[in-house]
Amino acid sequence: MNPGGETTIVSSAHALDTAVESLLDASLTPLLDDEFIAVMRDVETSMRKLEAVKHRFVTETSTRSLAARAGSASPVKFLEQTLRLSHADAASRVNAAKQLSPQPALGGELDPELAYVAEAQRDGDISVDHVRRIAQIIKRIPCAIDPGQRELAEEVLTTYARTGSPDKLLDLGETILAHIDPDGTLTQDTDRERMRGLTLGRKRADGMSALNGELTAPLREVLEPLFAKFARPGMCNPEDPDSPKVADRTLNLKKLQAAAERDTRSVAQRNHDALLAVLRFEIDRKKLGSHRGLPVEAIITMRLEDVERGTGIATTATGGTLSIPEALALAAGTRPLLAVLNRAGMPLYLGRGRHRLASPAQRLALIASEKGCTRPGCSAPASVSAVHHVTEWANDGRTDIDNLTLACDGCHAMIHDGPGGWKTVVMGDDSPYPGRIGWIAPTHIDPTGTPQVNHLHHTDELMADTITTIRARDRSQREQRQAWLDARKTTRSSTPTRQ
Repeated sequence: MNPGGETTIVSSAHALDTAVESLLDASLTPLLDDEFIAVMRDVETSMRKLEAVKHRFVTETSTRSLAARAGSASPVKFLEQTLRLSHADAASRVNAAKQLSPQPALGGELDPELAYVAEAQRDGDISVDHVRRIAQIIKRIPCAIDPGQRELAEEVLTTYARTGSPDKLLDLGETILAHIDPDGTLTQDTDRERMRGLTLGRKRADGMSALNGELTAPLREVLEPLFAKFARPGMCNPEDPDSPKVADRTLNLKKLQAAAERDTRSVAQRNHDALLAVLRFEIDRKKLGSHRGLPVEAIITMRLEDVERGTGIATTATGGTLSIPEALALAAGTRPLLAVLNRAGMPLYLGRGRHRLASPAQRLALIASEKGCTRPGCSAPASVSAVHHVTEWANDGRTDIDNLTLACDGCHAMIHDGPGGWKTVVMGDDSPYPGRIGWIAPTHIDPTGTPQVNHLHHTDELMADTITTIRARDRSQREQRQAWLDARKTTRSSTPTRQ
């Protein structure tokens, strides 16, 4: 680093913070319309340039191997923890930095993968949406295309983006792709494999989830015959008890025709119901083996009182929720693993002499009580979590339920005694969460070393804590306001009145 470089960077960061603070507090009212628009554009340009600065920071964290030195599983995890980012945001920043920031190499630096895009972003001319859409188009260019044509396509897209809307980029991209490969003959299997993928979106509050992706020809050829048979009108209709099912060995055509006349579902709904029916009934579960010591089945937890009332929520090992009627309906057609909890819970103690590995019953109890990885801030469900000894087996830890917890593979690897290692403890009786597993973060995340519990899998608990915090803050503000009013009254009463 050049002499004084650190001071320049630190002072620039402080100046940026000061400038932002002034923009937050300054009144916009005195500005004329033209002045206001100019200021708004200037700020937007600066914010776009800051994206390029963020790429430099991400690249520097990799150059310095900060993730490995801090004990994080990857640069993505390091950014998640240090900057408190979502996994999607951290992963997006790492991917963007690889494409848009010069990369260190022996003897110097390599130019960014998308050099024209990187230059436009440094100039503040294009937004994150511009960048994302150009990258999507470039990714679709077949590998067989000459690198010069690929570079020209990037230059054309970037030149337009400097003055055009990101919404129009996809149309321009389709035109470019059609010009480069008009018949689609240059697209090879490697291109298709590179673009393949399915993404199951987060479960919304209404219980629905989005499924998006790109299917290869083999997967489509598997799905189309399935839909042709089981998604035809009248088949696999969950709203019609007389609808023919996947499990029916022979198909009664008269029964199917009658069911089809009653069927009011859309094509998309029939496809959904057919896929669910096939996955529920046609898979030989024994051939799927086991996952973390349990069969590959739906694992559902519900409370006995909720079952008796027929209301409430059941939880699954994959982090989802079902209404009690939905959970009972799912259990009716399959054999999921059920954990029905009474008020007393399940006392499970194996002791050190029995086995180092948790039993299936213990794992079921952990799934029911913890619902997922217990590291604070981790949303990994129980289905991708391992059983961890709070007091390690090597340190005479027992395989008892009160010494066991769930930790996903990434978080499990973070528990160690080296630099950047996390530690786990059982919260004491004086804690707000006695018996829960607390995690102590390394000093680069929490210098105080205070054990914290994970609230993400216990939304009712998280909501209660948030409400308590808000009420405490409001109470403090009211007390401060009242003290200020009392002080004003005292000052007024002690001030002599003029005669």
